[in-house]
Amino acid sequence: MKSIYKMPLLAAMIAASMTLVACSDKAPADNAATDSAATDTSTDTAATASDKLETKFVTIATGGASGPYNIIGTSLAEIYAKTFGVNAKTQTTGASVENVNLLTQGKVDMVLALSDVVTDAIEGKNDFKAPITNIQQIAVLYPNVIQVVASEKSGIKNIEDLKGKRIAVGDQGSGTEVNARTLLEGFGITYDDVKVDYLGFADAADAMKAGKIEAAFFSSGLPNSSLLELEQGIKLQLVTINQDKLKKIIETKPYFKTFEIPAGTYGNAAAIPTTAVMNALLVRSDISEDDGYKLTKALFENLEGLKNAHQAAKDISLETAQVGMVAPIHPGAKKYYDEQAAK
Repeated sequence: MKSIYKMPLLAAMIAASMTLVACSDKAPADNAATDSAATDTSTDTAATASDKLETKFVTIATGGASGPYNIIGTSLAEIYAKTFGVNAKTQTTGASVENVNLLTQGKVDMVLALSDVVTDAIEGKNDFKAPITNIQQIAVLYPNVIQVVASEKSGIKNIEDLKGKRIAVGDQGSGTEVNARTLLEGFGITYDDVKVDYLGFADAADAMKAGKIEAAFFSSGLPNSSLLELEQGIKLQLVTINQDKLKKIIETKPYFKTFEIPAGTYGNAAAIPTTAVMNALLVRSDISEDDGYKLTKALFENLEGLKNAHQAAKDISLETAQVGMVAPIHPGAKKYYDEQAAK
């Protein structure tokens, strides 16, 4: 009886052995397919990684909540977050001087600032005790128009009329305040000749509406939202800046440029002669060349979004992005501009 059961048992063992061999033969093919899939995934990951930034955060220092800096900066942060998947955000500040200091201290990654303030920082003058060397420029943006406004009843029509008046000159240390101080000095007026209030855009508009001040400096892109609101409450007088005297100032302060506030901007029937200073977009110099390139590229590939956010951004263009740079250009930005010029 034992011999009767040996044959089926032997046959079963042989069959099982053949099945194992067959499975063993298939395994390399399955593994090869798995390896291939893994290779495809890593290729996709590499492709995705090439569209990312090395940094995981992009904090942009802007200005007051109602100003063009903050509006444009917020739109730019949204572009970076969407394009690169980074944690991009803005920080409201006292604007230019504070922004440059924050950038120098490594507390933010990118800032908007006025070219005159950046010039002072590079040279270590006025609000900066020593030359700053760890900031670089991505682009020249749009003109910050110096809009000096007064209440119509004040009788102020030109800069010289500001003597003896109570005026708002912007937040202390802001780009607006630097503009105001420098421009007044160019016209032979010091802070001793006026009554100064350090007020930002919104506060200055409220103070003028309440009759607490007679004039104010607003340095921003056109139009300024606080001025648009103020225009609805009181009769405004846009203060004229004598262009011949301005040209004399420009001889020693080349960051100023002649400019006009177009007719109709704030209900003004005619264009108003004034001055402007170009805005700069800056980054820390330790941001990698690759990140600098991508940040610059994303800026110019999404200009329509910035223009939709604020009218002032319509003056940002690739053609003028390097005209009047006051800080060393970031190598990543230079790579992008060189690449565009070669097309």
